[in-house]
Amino acid sequence: MKHSSFAAATLLAAVLGLTACGPSANTTAPSLTADGMRLIRIGQVAPLTGGIAHLGKDNENGVRLAIEEANARGIAIGGQQVRFELLSEDDQGDPKVGTTVAQKLIDAGVSGIVGHLNSGTTIPASALYEQAGIPMISGSSTNPQLTEQGFRHVFRIVGRDDQQGPAVANYLLAGIKPKTVAVIDDATAYGAGLANEVEKTLKAAGVQVLPREQGTNKTADWKAILTKLKGKQPDAVFYGGMDDTAGPLLKQARELGLNQPFTFGDGGCTDKMIELAGAATRQMYCSQAGIPVRAASQSFLDAYQARFGSAPLIYAPFTYDAANLLIAAMQQADSSTPDKYLPTLASIQHTGATGSIAFDARGDRKDAEITIFTVNNGQLTPITIIKAGQLIPYAAFLERTQHPQQAPAR
Repeated sequence: MKHSSFAAATLLAAVLGLTACGPSANTTAPSLTADGMRLIRIGQVAPLTGGIAHLGKDNENGVRLAIEEANARGIAIGGQQVRFELLSEDDQGDPKVGTTVAQKLIDAGVSGIVGHLNSGTTIPASALYEQAGIPMISGSSTNPQLTEQGFRHVFRIVGRDDQQGPAVANYLLAGIKPKTVAVIDDATAYGAGLANEVEKTLKAAGVQVLPREQGTNKTADWKAILTKLKGKQPDAVFYGGMDDTAGPLLKQARELGLNQPFTFGDGGCTDKMIELAGAATRQMYCSQAGIPVRAASQSFLDAYQARFGSAPLIYAPFTYDAANLLIAAMQQADSSTPDKYLPTLASIQHTGATGSIAFDARGDRKDAEITIFTVNNGQLTPITIIKAGQLIPYAAFLERTQHPQQAPAR
């Protein structure tokens, strides 16, 4: 989810300039509920309207479930009973809106942030949170730049594009063995960034990569680009973008007779993608920057289904874990003040719905998994889990996580 590096740098500088004298959550007086409990606000930001609102709502649901469960347990911090409140904002997947709602949450005195969904909104907003001293954890932003800024308050619990891109490319190399690949992106921080990583890995392996084709995150008609590619007859195609544009692209490709394997990153690795593309998903492969939803803990899956009446889509287990990480760090530090619980968050060891979580020095999740999927009988089907450089058949990974070996008796 990427803009050009110059544009990103310009926006980042503008954000820092605007927030140099901005308010800090650390100085906000705590609020009280009607029954006298101290109120701790946690912010969540994602696109809740527009073409990927289904993914944004899924992210929001994960945070909401974690907060409701924490309140049901009853938690005391600093010797006082507390209640957590979710403040959710719609950034529309737009960087400018993203920084506006980020400042709104800072002004509201949030103690932590889960979000944003898209790297293109998360990266500029992260400068605001860093300036205000508020920890943020993204459960879905994959662009490496997010944690390469040197910010102390920025974390993520999914894999990076420089892990996901090579994983997709290496699967292509092993399974398809292409000599020529076409690469298309949607000109966002996510799409272009992921496409860059795929292209880099393919070229290093000696594959010819055709000159890059580019649309936008609003493109509905891909036929001009696809007709151009048809004349070049690549052995495979990769597209970096979200499902609302990836679905029409794949459907139109098949209509034009492009029957080569098509590959996508996590933005196109969704049930919505299958809904949009239909039968065109034959010979489709895609990745997710984490474990599959169905591999999340059963307790989370059951609770989500009971609360929202449906299964989670893709990143709800990660935003659920992100919210619980913030809450656990506050509990362990016995403080909801960001500068007091930040060191605990940075060094935390936590077991959540998506497995064991710990952060490296940059704020990235250690040993983050990448999953490769195909589509069988209209269903996304995991094939392989890539963890710490190892390719693990999905069935073996699921057996290992759901039935871990018992330690020998002593």
